[in-house]
Amino acid sequence: MAGESLGTILRTAHRLPVQQPWPRYEVDSTQWLAIGQTIAGGGGDLIGLWASPDSVHLALRSSDFETPCVVSLPVTDGTFPSIGRLHAPAIRLERAIRDLHGFTPEDCPDSRPWLDHGSWGVSAPLGASQEAPLRDPAAYEFLPVRGRGLHQVPVGPVHAGIIEPGHFRFTANGETVVRLEERFGYVHKGIGRLLAGAGFDRAARIIARLSGDSTVAYSFAYARALEAALGVSVPPRAQILRGVMAELERIANHFGDIGAICNDAAFAIAHAHCGIFRERILAVCDRTFGHRLMMDRIVPGGVTTDIAPATAADMVATLDEITPRFAEIVRLYDQTPSLQDRTCTTGIVSKALVDRWAAGGHVGRASGRDFDTRRDCSYPPYDSVPLTVPVFERGDVDARVWVRIREVEASMTLLKAWLGALPQGPVFADLPERSQAAEGIAMIEAFRGDLLVWLRIADGKIVCAHARDASHFQWQLLEAAIEGNIVADFPLCNKSFNCSYSGHDG
Repeated sequence: MAGESLGTILRTAHRLPVQQPWPRYEVDSTQWLAIGQTIAGGGGDLIGLWASPDSVHLALRSSDFETPCVVSLPVTDGTFPSIGRLHAPAIRLERAIRDLHGFTPEDCPDSRPWLDHGSWGVSAPLGASQEAPLRDPAAYEFLPVRGRGLHQVPVGPVHAGIIEPGHFRFTANGETVVRLEERFGYVHKGIGRLLAGAGFDRAARIIARLSGDSTVAYSFAYARALEAALGVSVPPRAQILRGVMAELERIANHFGDIGAICNDAAFAIAHAHCGIFRERILAVCDRTFGHRLMMDRIVPGGVTTDIAPATAADMVATLDEITPRFAEIVRLYDQTPSLQDRTCTTGIVSKALVDRWAAGGHVGRASGRDFDTRRDCSYPPYDSVPLTVPVFERGDVDARVWVRIREVEASMTLLKAWLGALPQGPVFADLPERSQAAEGIAMIEAFRGDLLVWLRIADGKIVCAHARDASHFQWQLLEAAIEGNIVADFPLCNKSFNCSYSGHDG
């Protein structure tokens, strides 16, 4: 089956009707490996890899299908064929499966633990959990790098300020970075265990806190996944309000990132102004939805908070006030040679790598990968509006800044259009009582890129679930971005990615 298209491979696979809205197929190990060879050869995008108590699952996107699909392989003897040995983006996900479920990816190129640092006291907490001796968390073998004149620079896991923990091991020749290897898992929260057996409302609150800066996107994805499993239709007004919250979250985070990137290049004035812009957006979110981050405002069935015409007018007035001031900061950014010297040609990621890793968001679009979930896997309210998706080719820090700039502008335009024509009607639909098993899946465009949530439900509770942040496929590309740059440019490269530690560690 090697080299065949995904459509050809899955033609004889058993389709399971339990999952909505994407199809799910059950395959054998031969088909599983053939799929791995196909995506390794560019025949599809790997957009998720996780395990449930009885199977491992691949989420895939391919031109063979109108929507993405999920492929499942039953695990009967505690092992499954490694996709990572064929397709490198799967390796860390397979290591996480082994740590959490105890399933061994056969022939995986990397057998080291990933999330399990030896401090849990148990092994495979989501599988055949049993007591395990504590290990020294620092006893981790980084991959060797050999060469004359090389030295190592360890950074983290504890960082300055309020940055979450993550370890970066640099190997450098003088100031030039030869290799970077990351180590994460320090903020693993056991989300899978917390969700198993949780009622729908409690699960919504848990997922909303997986990564606080993307709380709207996580709530949005969870709600859509559960609504798909239950067959719930959300009222049109609630759909628009969800979009409004999602775009406000995108704008606020982009303002913060643009300013922080400039600050890392010692251009503090842009940082100060972008901080003011971000604060204005957060303040209007608080006035409109009663919470600066709009946490718990998107729920299964709709939204918890409606907005009055005067509130919508207040939001539009705030956007109108910010727009010309932001344009002036953009002009200043673009016409300051000392700043451009730091951001242009720094931290380049090739299109070949973003394509291979199926990297979304500003990381992918800055390197020429023209993908946006809102357009390419469209969902309400984005399925009825024209959407501008900025794409650049250079793949450097500057390109990642410009993607954010253009997205801020596009989001403001979208918000004004929605707020000027809000449909009337309810903002919530009751959820039906459903006892039989069902599954739902959804992918949302968060400010970092595509974010995926999969759920299995029964008896009004979550049986098992998986949430995948865009950062899973972006962190690894940061290792590529810093190669050949100087150590002092790492903060700039890192901030231009702004991946989530918490979202990654789960």
